Amino acid sequence: MASDPSQLTIEFQPEQRVDVIDVNQHVQKEAAGFLQNHEEALYCSYHTTGGYLEETICNRLDRCQDQIHEFIAPFRELFPFGANYRHDQLHLRKELSPEQRRTEPRNADSHLTFIGSGLENCVTYPSTPSRPVFFIDLDGINKDNHDRRERRTTIIGYDNERLVHETELEVPVSDHPIDSVSLRDPRLGLFKRLHEMLAEHGVKTGRVLLDLVPEENHAGLTVNEYETLLMKRDLAEVLQDPLRFMARKGRNMLRDPSAIPSKAKNYAKYDLVRLVNKVVDTLGLSESLVERIIDKCLAVPAERFLRMKRSVSLLVTEDAANGEGTIEQGRYQSPILVQWRKSEPQTRRLRARLTRFE
Repeated sequence: MASDPSQLTIEFQPEQRVDVIDVNQHVQKEAAGFLQNHEEALYCSYHTTGGYLEETICNRLDRCQDQIHEFIAPFRELFPFGANYRHDQLHLRKELSPEQRRTEPRNADSHLTFIGSGLENCVTYPSTPSRPVFFIDLDGINKDNHDRRERRTTIIGYDNERLVHETELEVPVSDHPIDSVSLRDPRLGLFKRLHEMLAEHGVKTGRVLLDLVPEENHAGLTVNEYETLLMKRDLAEVLQDPLRFMARKGRNMLRDPSAIPSKAKNYAKYDLVRLVNKVVDTLGLSESLVERIIDKCLAVPAERFLRMKRSVSLLVTEDAANGEGTIEQGRYQSPILVQWRKSEPQTRRLRARLTRFE
């Protein structure tokens, strides 16, 4: 017999800066039997440098911590720590107080790895205690002061997910080929509309799924921190020319600085082949597919090389203050639409689906 959805929020600390943590072990310690009571579970991260891989990818990695580390490693090579990112030039961060500048981690590499490797804030897995569900932390320890971060994740156990409502939304974008838009920006009115949809249909536990309509190309979605230097400078540089980014930010610059820019792209192409091979080998794909991927990376780098998602999920829970459904988000989290080629109508179309957990 189906039971009502259950909710559990747990807190934990990573052991190292890049850590792969089995959340189900923490669930069993804090609430034994929680996972056995339901068929499915949603896992929600509140962080922009730590999240989850979708179940299909995790299964292809044999649900093995070492293989997940191997999967993430190439993206860490592409986005190395301390590579003079604009986001990490804290004196340029106008939103930070002098005190915050002294303690703010330099973690642009972790944000870009999260986005580029396709980590997600919300995923669903079968509710099976014996099967691990890994929280992948990319910035678990501040490299400057060695402070361990506090991490938090919410798990919703449920038996069924029912589609309640579906609608289409338009998001205005600039006429620049490379652009990013925070869907949480109140000027768009998108979150206001989504919350009106929650109230209209009385959904208190469920999720909102946002995905690009099939006709939308050269664009993707992620959930991350919408910090201007990160999104408008660092990520834009990756999307504009990943090969040059690799040559400038990666180990090539340290290895042979005099060769920049004359040899930059040659080195980067070599590293791109190595990097793609690592990802494809980890997932057990064929050599012919490797060659096609590399060819497409060089032809259309942004959309072929980064694992940018076409959809994101946003958890809906009951707001204790008013008893209504609300979209759960971490302090710095925002769903973000990214494009790397101009949209002629200067809009992007999204489909919004509201579901209820039962």
